Amino acid sequence: MFRSGAPPALSFRPATHRLSRRAPLVSNLVKVGDKAPDFSLKDQSGKTVKLSSFQGIFGKPVVLYFYPADGSPGCTRQAKAFKDAIGEFKRAGAAVVGVSGDSVDSHIKFKGELDLPFQLLADEGNEVRKEYGVTKDLLGLLEGRQTYVIGKDGIVKLVFNNQFEPEKHVDEALKALA
Repeated sequence: MFRSGAPPALSFRPATHRLSRRAPLVSNLVKVGDKAPDFSLKDQSGKTVKLSSFQGIFGKPVVLYFYPADGSPGCTRQAKAFKDAIGEFKRAGAAVVGVSGDSVDSHIKFKGELDLPFQLLADEGNEVRKEYGVTKDLLGLLEGRQTYVIGKDGIVKLVFNNQFEPEKHVDEALKALA
């Protein structure tokens, strides 16, 4: 029992500090409705790719999917699912782009083995992953698996996170593009 007979009043004071985008403490720093942060990364051929280049004169939506590692079982299933649905993405006018912390050389091998019809970007320092707020899963042991659908205007239309059903990312992205 409390001395006064009533529980103490609880007060809420909003935090006065801002979280740094460099060290996210919560996932999904980039949310639906946000302008997608622009970035430049090298693709599997060593060519520098800017996210904003997809929004040029003939702007197109982008399905940007972050995956843990080239060649792992879940990532292979996810890449094959995106490959199998590439016709649907093209009919929706969208580009598919995969991002992981693997090297350009690793992407060359992975893309070649699976004959992937889309770009893979090398985020070797995981800076873009951090900027987007894609956190590690499984007690911090595995890089996160998260998909963003970004409209022609650069605005995020979907943020989808599911580590254990990699093929579901394709279904959710197609729904967001419909």
